[in-house]
Amino acid sequence: MSLKGKRIGFGLTGSHCTYEAVFPQIEKLVEQGADVVPVVSYTVQNTDTKFGKAKDHLQRIREITGKDLITAIPEAEPLGPAAPLDCMVIAPLTGNSMSKLANGLTDNPVLMAAKATIRNGNPVVLGISTNDALGLNGVNLMRLMATKLIYFIPYGQDDYIKKPNSMVSDMELLSDSVEEALEFKQIQPVIIERM
Repeated sequence: MSLKGKRIGFGLTGSHCTYEAVFPQIEKLVEQGADVVPVVSYTVQNTDTKFGKAKDHLQRIREITGKDLITAIPEAEPLGPAAPLDCMVIAPLTGNSMSKLANGLTDNPVLMAAKATIRNGNPVVLGISTNDALGLNGVNLMRLMATKLIYFIPYGQDDYIKKPNSMVSDMELLSDSVEEALEFKQIQPVIIERM
């Protein structure tokens, strides 16, 4: 399936160490002709880390997409009936945001955009990056795995020795995952070996 002309929401949450893997995938969607609508959580907007300054990350997203960012819940709500998306991607999706999504909480623009997309009967693709996917957050991961209209970028343990509960999506598979989700299919295999 071609992504040309597809309106794809792209939400980022606070897994700052994953941004360098995600930014090229946003570029790839744009290169494939998708109309990418960027949405950022409050953490992305306001947190400087050793992985970079928030203002620099925001500027890079603007440059890649050529669009203003959706930065507040009222800005994301119209993605429901007024300005629907064909698909919503959240990558990276932190364990914190995954927990909220699995339990119906919408306290940031990214989660509101996901809720609006599901409301419209369209797919949401998740690219997880969490240190507790096989810990306390495992129940939330499995709840989302069993939820209609939720699809995953394949994921696996990223460091089973030092971080045995951690799992991260292979962001190189983002575009392929979106193509499958637009046909309401989960790309397979979901759980992969990561080295």
